[in-house]
Amino acid sequence: MSSADAVCALALVFVAGMVWLRTRLQYPRGSRGALSLTRAGSAYFAALLLLLGVGWFASPALARHLTSSMPLSPTLTRIAWFLGAYYLFIPVHRVLRAQGLEVLRAPPEEPTAP
Repeated sequence: MSSADAVCALALVFVAGMVWLRTRLQYPRGSRGALSLTRAGSAYFAALLLLLGVGWFASPALARHLTSSMPLSPTLTRIAWFLGAYYLFIPVHRVLRAQGLEVLRAPPEEPTAP
């Protein structure tokens, strides 16, 4: 793996982690235990990983096509794509929550004995 690919891989993991963290922070912390991923959450993160994977391969070619007069490095185009995906998933999460679909769910509370 070249150093440029290693930088891109690190950026991809960083962006995926930031999306996870930002999404996680939108749900209240409680003493009820760990949050679990919902069906909508699985689709949300699968779409994120798919978009990041497509960007790995498509962004250099797309940049060459759009800016043929100004060559850009594949590393720069990939990282720009990853950041764009991060910012895209902020409103996607808001839309999901506005429609009543949670990405993460807290476990149900156990009834307390009287």
